[in-house]
Amino acid sequence: MDDVISALERLTYPKDRVEFVIVDNPHPQYGPSVRYIEETIMPKSGMTMPKVTLIANSTNLGFAGGNNVGIKYALDNGFDYVCLHNNDAFVAANFLEPLVDAMEKDKQVGAAQSLLLLHPETELINSAGNAMHYLGFGFCWDYRKKLSEANLPAIKEIAYASGAGVLVRADLLKQYGGLDEDFFLYHEDLEYCFRLKAAGYKIVLARDSVVYHKYQFGRSITKYFWMERNRYGVMLEFFKWPTLLLLAPMGLVMEAALILFALKGDWLAERVKVYRYWLDSANWIPWLKKRKNIRQIRKVSDRELLKDMVSEILFQEKEMANPLLLYIGNPVMKIYWQLVKAIIWW
Repeated sequence: MDDVISALERLTYPKDRVEFVIVDNPHPQYGPSVRYIEETIMPKSGMTMPKVTLIANSTNLGFAGGNNVGIKYALDNGFDYVCLHNNDAFVAANFLEPLVDAMEKDKQVGAAQSLLLLHPETELINSAGNAMHYLGFGFCWDYRKKLSEANLPAIKEIAYASGAGVLVRADLLKQYGGLDEDFFLYHEDLEYCFRLKAAGYKIVLARDSVVYHKYQFGRSITKYFWMERNRYGVMLEFFKWPTLLLLAPMGLVMEAALILFALKGDWLAERVKVYRYWLDSANWIPWLKKRKNIRQIRKVSDRELLKDMVSEILFQEKEMANPLLLYIGNPVMKIYWQLVKAIIWW
């Protein structure tokens, strides 16, 4: 948190127009951080840093639930924008100006992501916007690419924004809701961005807004369930039935590969847990309700939603790369995607 505090003390955006809301989700093992925050951060509130408000949750509500507590506070207090900020990241002094500028210049921009750079390897990119594969996998784009070689435009339309550093419009949060708490962990930023895209808004990267991220790609077994369950959920929520039917053959091939991957990685139990979840018809009810809600706000076609999808899966860690996927799977998926894209007109 020390880096977060010192970064906020250096903000060039007028401090009287910013409020820093800390939502403390108590850690399941180490408990709450309230005492540390009260002793270290609160004395600086409105002095060397913007006003600080501390909201202490009694239980861990997950990424979505914790952020929604802060979002509700912002909406109740009349703010124009809400910036989501991870506690393992810290901002450049002038990070807010390019985000606000992007929003003010184009009212169709629903969310603007900062350029996330790795820390301490600040010459390497963490995320220049996130990418989504047409089978629902989401990952950081340009991960570990040298910033000097990226050749990024000042504003770039992206598939979806990383929740580690993104500015969103308060009026859209009021109209379309906050993060979906049913997701609990993973893909909630993807789902929110696709909700805005379905309503006709753009998601962009603002290159000159920089956030440094102490990013570590975790491989916990629990994470596997949430990522896979939510991947299926996003596809069910947003894509029309003809699209899902067209994607099904390649999806089944991917399922076979994922089972083998789970066997090798000792994640088979979590894989089975995902299947059990979706085989229970009761679990379909909330997702079909979400699907209905999207249909009511939807202003764009599947073709438009799919335009920024990628056809290859890129691993974020080299040691996880699989030669079969790299040299056989990705080329086959690329060819399949070219065929499917040509068919989807709805």
